[in-house]
Amino acid sequence: MFMSKEKFPVTPATRLLRAHNIAFSGFLYPYEEHGGTAHSAHCLSVPEHCVIKTLIMEDERRQPLIVLMHGDRKVSTKELARLLNSKTITPCDPTVANKHSGYLVGGTSPFGTRKSMPIYLESSILALSKIYLNGGKRGFLVGLTPTDAQRLLNPILVKVAIVE
Repeated sequence: MFMSKEKFPVTPATRLLRAHNIAFSGFLYPYEEHGGTAHSAHCLSVPEHCVIKTLIMEDERRQPLIVLMHGDRKVSTKELARLLNSKTITPCDPTVANKHSGYLVGGTSPFGTRKSMPIYLESSILALSKIYLNGGKRGFLVGLTPTDAQRLLNPILVKVAIVE
């Protein structure tokens, strides 16, 4: 399934993808602190809209959750809280996010997280032909179809995107 001459990192994310026979491509790029999806999209020469952010957030009870969002969009935390019948949804502090996911912020993958968390996927992501998600290490993305990601993650579909 995974075909490349280059050596890519082996992470919990790539192990999970291989274990489920999900076809994916690996892409290494020079990680840039605070570069975000704009930087990775530029390095890979792909639209930022196709680079999907993995955001670790929490509700008012400090229960963690994952939101998968287009790189060029923001999450309406108010709308997400309303959909989840929560008072508030806020991004986790990076050290808390690292503990929940098992990954460093900037390298967080929705695949193979340390803790099982509900996953919310912006529904318009499914309309893309290919998406790029973090592969579990800073400077490493995996490319796959949104339907394969959906099949593996079994996310709850939401419409909470805000144009940045």
